[in-house]
Amino acid sequence: MMKRRTLLSALAAASAAAALPLRAQQSHPKIVFGYTAVTDFASIFVAAEEGYFKKRGLDVELKFIPLNSTIPAALQSDSLQIGGPTPSVFLQAVDGGLDLVLVAGGGLTSKTITSFGLLARAGSGIKSPQDCVGKKIGVPGLGAFLHVTFRAWLKDSGVDYRKVNFVEASFPQHADLLRGGSVDAVVSADPFMSRITESGAGYVASYYSTFLPDNNQTIVHAAKREWVAKNPATARAFREALVESGGFMQQAKNDSKVRAAIGRYIKLPPDVLAKVQVSPPGPVVTDRQLGYWTGLMKEQDMLKTHIDVAKLIAK
Repeated sequence: MMKRRTLLSALAAASAAAALPLRAQQSHPKIVFGYTAVTDFASIFVAAEEGYFKKRGLDVELKFIPLNSTIPAALQSDSLQIGGPTPSVFLQAVDGGLDLVLVAGGGLTSKTITSFGLLARAGSGIKSPQDCVGKKIGVPGLGAFLHVTFRAWLKDSGVDYRKVNFVEASFPQHADLLRGGSVDAVVSADPFMSRITESGAGYVASYYSTFLPDNNQTIVHAAKREWVAKNPATARAFREALVESGGFMQQAKNDSKVRAAIGRYIKLPPDVLAKVQVSPPGPVVTDRQLGYWTGLMKEQDMLKTHIDVAKLIAK
């Protein structure tokens, strides 16, 4: 009889625990997450606004970072627990000795997306890849996604990208730099691209992104390996929240809510918000996706060491 009572008590306790909110069952450390002003972070914004982080007991503070290339250093210094570098910024950080891993992914490339490209200064005459030789071109992070993919496009077009002068400039600076003549062109993305064209500061010389293959990560969500090892349940819960967020984004009926979430975190006016393109969500990163980026970066002599991409994805 005593054993039966003990078993019933245990079952009752287990049932009560299962009925508790996830927050009460699992204690997670606070996460400061670093993002930049692009729509590739939409799944993060949606997870915050729709309660997918809170549902799993996660306390996630979203922190704006002006330059994507500074995110790995912020992770290393513990200013951020998780951040969204571009794949190339992440891989360069690993190549440089930082022990980082990926807990999830952000947006994906798609040939239907024309929300970034080369914008030339009004009157510059830049129309083709060859016109970029000898010009000063601003990019929102040296070694980041737009810089690396633009150099790959130049190379594919028969242009030596080493004859182009690249300077680092955050997205919000692009219009002013073009207007003031400090640069001849910028590689930019919406919503800043739309603002540049609408203001007359510049024009779209090329939506060069259409040369990229589909379904490769544009943003990856990285953390220190040590932090993930200490907090494996937290890392998994974070990824699960983004999987749910991605499912929400893929339902057409939720489009207005997705755009509202984006607008809250990157402060878009309603007219721009209504037109901005949103990259498809890619919450789970694969070896193949990282392999594409290592190949692209090796072609540009950006990696000095051999990188085993399988060891860079947290399970």
